Amino acid sequence: MQVLIVDGDLDAASSLAQTLQRNGYNTTEAATGSRALEIYGEADLILLDLELPDIDGLEVCRIIRSACDTAVIAFAQGRSELDRVLGLQAGADDCLDKPYGARELLARIEAVTRRVGFGDSDTKSRKGTRRRSVSLGPLRIDGVAREVRLNGELIEMTRKEFDLLHHLASRPGKIATREELMAEVWGVRSSHGMDARASRTIDTHVSALRGKLGSTGWIVAIRGVGFRFGHG
Repeated sequence: MQVLIVDGDLDAASSLAQTLQRNGYNTTEAATGSRALEIYGEADLILLDLELPDIDGLEVCRIIRSACDTAVIAFAQGRSELDRVLGLQAGADDCLDKPYGARELLARIEAVTRRVGFGDSDTKSRKGTRRRSVSLGPLRIDGVAREVRLNGELIEMTRKEFDLLHHLASRPGKIATREELMAEVWGVRSSHGMDARASRTIDTHVSALRGKLGSTGWIVAIRGVGFRFGHG
């Protein structure tokens, strides 16, 4: 699991990263809200300090939640109960007071990821049907193990990258609109059309997938409409 740590206190972020790494997590760090908003799409879980040097953490949380359903655990230090409530209302899945114990944090991470469906339950779609595996030429997408292999080589992917690739590959030849991808992969539905930030989120993930698969041919852009799966 890829965890993004968003904290302006570099020492605290480094210490937290070491703790998580010892417990089997991969970590990335962002010292500002603006940096977090650039890279949050690669994370499976976001640990967000509400006290940031540039952007209020509540606003960062709201922006992330408006674009995707990635799990967020917020941290409040010396803030009132109202601030913690506002954190939850902004979209955080949980909110802890600082300082906190490592064991409590790890337990909260397990509880949140279990609740949002990361792990074994991720082998099911939002409708509860089991994800099927897809094989197309040298590419195999294992919907149960959530693994992608190209020419037999395992390709590391984030949760959202896998979900996006699986969604497209499960419908070869069918064009998926941006609105469809945002709704089915990120769980965000809007009656007001696609905003620029959501569109950039999709483009970022498509670009990352093309890079990892080594070809733009696997995901074909249909100008003004969306994307379809290709043949590498």
